[in-house]
Amino acid sequence: MLFDNGALDATLAAAAAEDDALLAELRTAFADSVDRQIDLLKRARCDGNWNVAALRMKGLATSFHAAELIELAEEALVSAPGEPVVLRKLDDYLANFTA
Repeated sequence: MLFDNGALDATLAAAAAEDDALLAELRTAFADSVDRQIDLLKRARCDGNWNVAALRMKGLATSFHAAELIELAEEALVSAPGEPVVLRKLDDYLANFTA
């Protein structure tokens, strides 16, 4: 799966202006937040916990205009807790973002 982070990168660049250190910090903070939500999804054993983590993921993605992550969060919302395909896609997204 190929991810296009154009809108996300533009949002982060606009927030950081010309400050490369701030841009790096924002990218790291975003990746850490995504990683935390993926971890919560992996540990969710009930619909409630799964939905809360997926909604947080969607909120994070929406705040940063990360369209691909929004789609993945929406996919998680309609999936059963622990759905391995969704979790694999999220892991791939994070790996591609941090690569």
